[in-house]
Formats: sequence, C-alpha cells, structure tokens
Amino acid sequence: MLEKNDIEYEKAVLIGIVTREQSEEKLEEYLDELEFLTYTAGGEVMKRFTQKMDAPNPKTFIGTGKMEDVRAFVEEHEIGAAIFDDELSPAQQKNIERILHCKVLDRTGLILDIFAQRATTSYARTQVELAQYEYLLPRLAGMWTHLERQRGGIGMRGPGETEIETDRRIVRDKIALLKKKLETIDRQMEVQRGNRGQLVRVALVGYTNVGKSTLMNVISKSEVFAENKLFATLDTTVRKVVIRNLPFLLTDTVGFIRKLPTQLVESFKSTLDEVREADLLLHVVDISHPQFEDHIASVNQILAEIKSAEKPTLMVFNKIDAYKAEKIEEDDLMTEKTSSHNTLAEWKNTWMNRLGEDVLFISALNKENMEEFKKKVYEAVRQIHITRFPYNNFLYPEYDTYTDEEEE
Repeated sequence: MLEKNDIEYEKAVLIGIVTREQSEEKLEEYLDELEFLTYTAGGEVMKRFTQKMDAPNPKTFIGTGKMEDVRAFVEEHEIGAAIFDDELSPAQQKNIERILHCKVLDRTGLILDIFAQRATTSYARTQVELAQYEYLLPRLAGMWTHLERQRGGIGMRGPGETEIETDRRIVRDKIALLKKKLETIDRQMEVQRGNRGQLVRVALVGYTNVGKSTLMNVISKSEVFAENKLFATLDTTVRKVVIRNLPFLLTDTVGFIRKLPTQLVESFKSTLDEVREADLLLHVVDISHPQFEDHIASVNQILAEIKSAEKPTLMVFNKIDAYKAEKIEEDDLMTEKTSSHNTLAEWKNTWMNRLGEDVLFISALNKENMEEFKKKVYEAVRQIHITRFPYNNFLYPEYDTYTDEEEE
C-alpha cells in the first residue's frame, strides 16, 4: 500500500448545501465521507464550502456569491477539482465548469472514478465501464467546449451538433455492446453458481470499509485484498470455509454507501445476485464509526431494494478494539447523555437487545471473540443445512458437543 506522502495528491475543494431535508450536522457527516472518498481517489481536500439554501440553484447548484468565493479560492490555490456532494445535472456541471475553469465532479462521478481504479477483473471493469458510459451520455454536450455549440451564429451551425450526435451514437452503441457482454458473463456466473452444489451460501454484506475483507481473510485463511480505504473490494470473492467439519461457501461482496449511484446498482446487478442467492447474510457493521446506525439503515434499504431484507441475518459488530465511548466528567452537569456516550455493554441493552441471539461483537483485526463468532455461524449454517438435508443431522452435531480430540 502506498502511503499518503509517497504520491502526489490532487488539490480539491468540497461543496455542499444545507436544506430543509439536510441539516448542517448531516451535511458535515456527508462531507466527512466525501473527503474520505476524495482521498481514496487520490485527492487532498484543501477547503469545504457550505451554504444554506431552500433548494439547489438550478443553474449553478450554489448561489452566485458563494460561487464567486469558490472561484477566487480555486484560482488562488490552483485547485484541480471541485467536488459536489449531490448529483449535478449536465447543465449545472457545464455552467460551473465555465465559472471555475477546473474539473467539476459530483459524488457519483467520484465513486465511478474510484471504481474504475479498483476494478481488476474483466467482469468488474465491464460493469464500471457501463456505469461510466451511462453517466457520460447526457453530459457529452458539455465536453465539446472547443466547438462552442451553445454560441451559434454564422459559421457555427452544423458541425458541432453533428460531432456530438456522432459521439452520442458511439456511446449508445458502446452501452448496448457492454450490456450484451454483461449478459453473457451473467449467464456464465449463473452456471458457476449452479455448479457449487448444495453447499450453504453465506454472504458478507455491509457498508464500505467496515472490515468485511479482513473478516473474510480471518475465517477463510485466504488472501483477499484489504485496505483502510473505501471500496477496497470490488470483485466478488467466494471461498469454501469449514468450521469444525461443516463446509459452506463464504462470499465477500462490494460495500454499500449512502447516495449510491443508480448506475452502479444497475451495473453491479450480478454482484448483488450473490447476495440474493445467499442462504445466510452476515451484516458487518463498523461499531467504531459515529454514524454506524445510519450505515445499518442504508444497507437495509439496499437489501430491501434487491429483495433480500427477509433473509436470515447475523449482525456482526466489528472493530470493537477501536470503539471509544465519549466520557462525561462527574462534575459536568450540563452535558446531556447521548448514544455516543454508550459503552459496548450499554449498546447491547438498547435496540440491539431485540435482535436476540443474532448479534456478535468482534474485532476481525485483533481476532477478538472469534470463537463465539465461529460458534454462531456454525449453528446458523447447520440449521439451514439440516433443514435442507434432515438425514445429515448426525453428521454435524451441535458446536459445544465437539471434544478437543475431534477438533484436532
């Protein structure tokens, strides 16, 4: 892994707005995440610009006065990219580029850029390429600035429009070609999934950067790439895992994120099929993250969209080694206790208590509570297996009945 000092990071500014639907506190959360995304993509955030508005400006997203502040800062500090937290329309993007004279990206464009960097297999690259072309198609007009299509007048009619239409046709043809290619790969992957036999399938799901790949490496003794960056894993990895003498298939999937671009949900349909076809979900959560409850809600929403919300699920709260509850001093009578002051023991007595036995607290990095994790997973997989094959009950006894000799 390259350290931050080893490579030259591109200077960037972040821009977001506070609206009636999005409070200042919520915007700061989103901008923190956007900064991490920017760092993952190879950028360094120099400044954040925020503005309170009833609704985004249809021409420039933010107000003209604030846009002038951004322009002055971009010029003074030679900023390479302005990144907006919300999706920009093609017209907004074009107008902003004219004012700022630098690259203008929104959250979708940034995530697509990260995916393009991270995709390693032919399948992942095809999925990302399709999403990028679908994102690019309505924005083609803004990329033909050298033809000054919008100016019109004598000598400007015809060629610009023709050039853009030619490009649109090329992009549409490319999209159709990529969709056909993905359909072919989807059929191949469907056959592969069918060839896995009757083994129980378990899928790791969760927000991006919660430690799914680290957990995969621990439990399957494999070498899946893991890194403290967003979307370190794009390619679905399937490994055969054996706990005690019970075999099952474990799948590491792409992480979810808030405001996930619709193009990506569509193009990564086959990756999500691994989740759809799983018998058991391990929903991994980074409990050390201040907004982990929001992350759970985002993941549950996407699971509902792909009709997988009702599957048997174990909630795995990871990174307990990094969790630190905020403290209130004994003589502090002003500070009101909130969920951020909860210890892990107190969290267990909140809404988590309603989940019953389907909750685990672990540290995949330090291998804390891994024995309890293996026991819970074993019992859940065993239950699914003996329901499917009742006569195999005697093959896989309950976890606690194993003797030390049998384990060896």
